[in-house]
Formats: sequence, structure tokens, C-alpha cells
Amino acid sequence: MIANPVTDLSADKVNILLVDDQPARLLSYESILSELGQNLITARSGTEALERLMADEFAVVLLDVNMPGMDGFEVASMIHEHPRFERTPIIFITGVHISELDRLRGYTLGAVDYVAIPVVPTILRSKVAVLVELYMQRRALQQLNRSLADANARLAQAHSTLQAEKTRELEELNAALREANRNKDEFLAMLAHELRNPLASIHNAVQLMRNPELPAPQLSWAREMIERQLGHLTRLIDDLLDVARITRGKINLAREPVALSMLIARAVETVQPMLARQGHHLEQRVAAEPLYIDGDATRLIQIVGNILSNSIKYTEAGGRIELSAGQRRGHVEIRVRDNGIGIDPEQIPTVFNLFAQAARLDHGNQTGLGIGLALVKRLVELHGGEVEAHSDGIGKGSEFIVRFPLLARGPELVASRAEAANVPRARPARRRILLCDDNRDALESLARLLQLEGHQVYEAADGPQALAMAAEFRPDLMMVDIGMPGMDGFEVARRLRAEEWGRSALLVAVTGWGQDADRRRSQEAGFDSHWVKPLDAKKLAALLGELPQAGSAEVAPPASLHDASLARRGGT
Repeated sequence: MIANPVTDLSADKVNILLVDDQPARLLSYESILSELGQNLITARSGTEALERLMADEFAVVLLDVNMPGMDGFEVASMIHEHPRFERTPIIFITGVHISELDRLRGYTLGAVDYVAIPVVPTILRSKVAVLVELYMQRRALQQLNRSLADANARLAQAHSTLQAEKTRELEELNAALREANRNKDEFLAMLAHELRNPLASIHNAVQLMRNPELPAPQLSWAREMIERQLGHLTRLIDDLLDVARITRGKINLAREPVALSMLIARAVETVQPMLARQGHHLEQRVAAEPLYIDGDATRLIQIVGNILSNSIKYTEAGGRIELSAGQRRGHVEIRVRDNGIGIDPEQIPTVFNLFAQAARLDHGNQTGLGIGLALVKRLVELHGGEVEAHSDGIGKGSEFIVRFPLLARGPELVASRAEAANVPRARPARRRILLCDDNRDALESLARLLQLEGHQVYEAADGPQALAMAAEFRPDLMMVDIGMPGMDGFEVARRLRAEEWGRSALLVAVTGWGQDADRRRSQEAGFDSHWVKPLDAKKLAALLGELPQAGSAEVAPPASLHDASLARRGGT
């Protein structure tokens, strides 16, 4: 069907404008071109043709040259003068002979071809079909160009947005890196401060002890001070290692039923010297009913002790600290409240972050590495609990609340452990002990300590010497340093275990290397236990007391070494 009104046109077809003043010719053109399946629009004058062109787009115009009024040349001229139609192809149709000059004029006005009357249908149809195809390809290309332009605009917008996001992310990352670098510098400064203080005290004590006329009370005071400062240094290192292990998920808990009353008493005991120095008043309110937590007693004491230490440090001398513990909604709840300097509300979300003390350094000359509360949060979470901090602002004190799941029962196991702990131990017998360490001071100081306890001590400064002395003296216990030049402690253990007499020897690694990988390597090399320097004198005494009596057939390592092996696997 041939549509004439422009409003009836299909959007999927192109328009062909047929212009002739004779209706019969128009009908013939429509008949010839209907096979193309396009929209055929007719006009009987130049004016009507121009109106049709202004209303729509056309792929090609068939234009009669000899029309009354406005002839084909004038119409063509007006069509191509308009910017919209300057590229519209025109085929002139003429029934009279035209000169070459007329043809030239037509081509100049934009004609692409001439068709003479009578029209040959196949020729006319082919010429129009070619122009229609070119128009459709040009229209498709234009649509593609528009699509590409839209895509490029969207891509440019996306690129701009992405660039802005990346810039913002980089700025945030740079800010975080600058903050981390600042925290690192402040932490290193605090670490240097915390290390220098005890080292200075130890140095002064050593200078005092050099005086041969030093009175006995002063000598005793110097020894106690060295022991106290050494304990402080050990705690600093242990805290740093704890943070590393917990952050990497390399720590396990030695869970057991822990009595709340015992936990509070032991935690208060650890901070009693700090309380005394600051002159604080500690008020305790602990539930009378027996309450138990399923957890690691050492770590639980560390949690409460760290929170108490924090309150002690950030409360002016002579302050008040309240410690309450009891049951609340199926949990054991521990609260520590003080009337200290308080916390800025903006700092509360970061108070449990590592090195958070840096933000509170303007309060006096408080000590510590700023990792105590970070340890608290991680240890509490390992126990399945939660911890939170509250403060009404600077100068209004602070409160820390810790909650643990309540263990329904556990008194029987606690009682049995207490009975076992109260069994009196006999004084350890005289033992043969071989020490191996390339650090002369560490070797001789430990040897003197053991000799004062009545033990026979053999000293080796390297691995080969230790193996030779072990083969000669067959000691009850060998304590071997790991990081020695030449033959290290691992190789000493492997060679010792290769000997028939050495398979039952009791072998302890004593080293400054305390990571989980070091403990695993010790176990694989054949050590019965892995101890980190400095040694705990009580732990060493317990080990010696559990060694089998001379001549006994018992060869299994004592219980304390089994405990130490468990500690090795737990990463503590």
C-alpha cells in the first residue's frame, strides 16, 4: 500500500518524493517504485514539494524539469540551498530534449542523474534503489556515530567519576598512610622512652652494686629494683609479641573454668604497686555467688589488669577507681570506673586501636606503648565476649565494661586443680645440667644461679663443645641456645637425638626467638620444650623438681615440659 500523507509513514521505511504536475506520470512512478517497499510521497508542484520536504526527511527526490510556475531547476536550487537538504539526491525527469548546457546546470544544482520519458521501469527502479540504499547506510552510520558519541560521553563521564573516586581513594589512603606513619613515629618514640627508663634504672643499680662498701639494705634495694625493671622490660616485649600473635590469629587459649573472684583478686594484685604509687583508692564490689568463665586464666587476668592499669595511669594522684563484677543477663560483667581525665567523645571509637595512647599524651608523663587496650579488645573477642568504653568527656572520668559468657558450672574442676596445686613439693635434688650459649654473660649468669642451688653445671660456648660434653657427662638436663654461629641449637638437638644415649635426654631450647615458627622448629628438631629469654626462675625450679630421681627408670619429660609443649602449640 502506498502512503501519501506524511503522518501515515512507517518509521522503518524511507521516504521518496515524487514531483510532477501530471497525475498520470505520478501514478506510473508509484507503480514502478512500489516494489521497493518504501514510502512514496507525491507532490504536483514545486511549492507542494517544498512543503513536503520541510515536513520530513527524504532519501531521494524524483523531480520533473518542465513544470508550470516553478520549474524543476528552481525547485532543485531551493532544495539544496537549505542546510537540511543540501545532500539530498535529486533525479531529474524530462520529456523533452535537453542540451548539454541544461545538463550541466542540473548537475550544478545538485542533480545526480537524468531520466528521459518514456521511463524504462527497470532503469528508474535500479537508480532509485541505489540511492535509497546509500541513504539507509548513511542513516545507519549517523545512528552509529550518535551511539558512539553517546558512548564516548558516558565513557568520559565514567572516566571522570572513576578518576574522582580514585583521587579521593588515593587522598584517603595517603591520609591513612600519613596517620600510620605518624603513629609509627610516636610509637617508636614511646618505645625508646619505655626502654630507656628501666635500662637507666638498671644501669644505676649496677653502678651502686660496684661499690664494695654498699650497705646490705641498699644492695637488697638495688637487686629488687633490677628485678622489678627487668619484669617491666619483659612485659613490654610480651605485649608486643601478644599483639603480633593475636593480629595474625596465631594464639590459642588454654581454657578452663575460671572463678570470677579469683580473677579479680589476681588482677588487682598485679596493679597493686601502681595503685600504691599513685595513691588511688580502689573500691571493689564483687558478687558473693560463685561465678565462672570458660577461659584462659592468664589472659583473663591480663584483660582486667590492663583495664585497671589504664584507669590508674589516666587518673590524677589520689583518685578513685571503682571495680565491680557480677552476673547480668546470662553474662559475667566487669566494670572499671574512674574519676580521671576522661576521653574525648571523638576518640572513643579509636580507644581500642593500637598505639591509641598517642592521642592522650598531653596528660602528664604517662608511660606505656598504647597497646594495652588493643590487647584487651582482641583477647575479649577471643573469649567470645565484648568490651566497650564510655566517658562524658574530658575531665569527667571514664568507664570500661567487659562481658563474658557465664559458665553454668565448674566448681568441681576448680577444686580438684586447687588440691593438686596444694600438694607440697620436695626440695629438688642435685642435678647435672649442661648449658650451651654463645653469649658469655647469659651462660655464666645462669650457671652461677644454678650452682647456688647446688647443681653440677657444665658450660659450653658452642654446639660441638656441647655435644662433646654431653657425650662425656650424660647430663640430666640440657639447656641450649638456638641462635648460635656455626652449629645452631637445632642442629645440636638433631645430632643429640641421633645418638642412642641422647634419645632419652631432657632437652630445652632457651632463646630470644619466640615466634610460632621458632617453636615448631624446636619441636621438629627434638627439643622437649621451648623457653623464651629471660627465664622464669620459678618455672626453672619447678622443672628441676619434677626431674626423675637419679637411677630411676622414668625417662618421660616431667609435667611442666608437657605444659610448655602445650604452650608452644598455643603460641603463648
